[in-house]
Amino acid sequence: METFMEQLPIVVDSLNVGFLQTLKLFFVTLIGALPLGLIISFGTRSKIAPIRIILKLFIWVIRGTPLMIQLLIIYYFPGLVWKNPIWGGGEIGRFTAASVAFIINYACYFSEIFRGGIISIPVGQDEAGLVLGMTGRQIFFKVKLLQMIKRILPPISNEILTLVKDTSLARIIALQEIIWAGQAFMKGSQGISGAIWPLFFTAVYYLVCNGLLTLLLGGIEKKLEYFR
Repeated sequence: METFMEQLPIVVDSLNVGFLQTLKLFFVTLIGALPLGLIISFGTRSKIAPIRIILKLFIWVIRGTPLMIQLLIIYYFPGLVWKNPIWGGGEIGRFTAASVAFIINYACYFSEIFRGGIISIPVGQDEAGLVLGMTGRQIFFKVKLLQMIKRILPPISNEILTLVKDTSLARIIALQEIIWAGQAFMKGSQGISGAIWPLFFTAVYYLVCNGLLTLLLGGIEKKLEYFR
């Protein structure tokens, strides 16, 4: 029977690999979901009724169903129904499918936060910009954008911290993120059978990551205090 200290390097190495996968999924989701969410928020305020209705219906479906189910549908649906496994096989295919599912899901949540931030800016600022000869785009990017960011930063920060933890759902399609790595020790697939304590180590990774993000987002919020 291996001692705790003999097992520790094996556990740490495996969890480090899983955590890197978690971080990759986290950053890819943020990079894709934030701009897509802004685009969707513009679409939900479009003057073209079909676009507005379709996007609102899409947001309702995504927000009203579990992310885990969306992961399973996105990953398995093409192969089972269309007989075309578009994601391919292996870890790269699973990561790509997970990224698509997470980006779509979080873009819908971000879009509602963006929409709330946009409509919270007084209409008088649009009117003043138009009087000065500014276009709608100039008014948004030069007048309203930073004010909107200040107002939406707290709810966006909350979603970002939630995203770190939600990445664990990717294990449902066998993506080898950090929770998957921790569970592997319980199953004995990492050379250690029935060990549950590595799962507690995963909590430390999440706590440290979310702690650093909290400090970073708090610093950004303080820098925007002058928009009070």
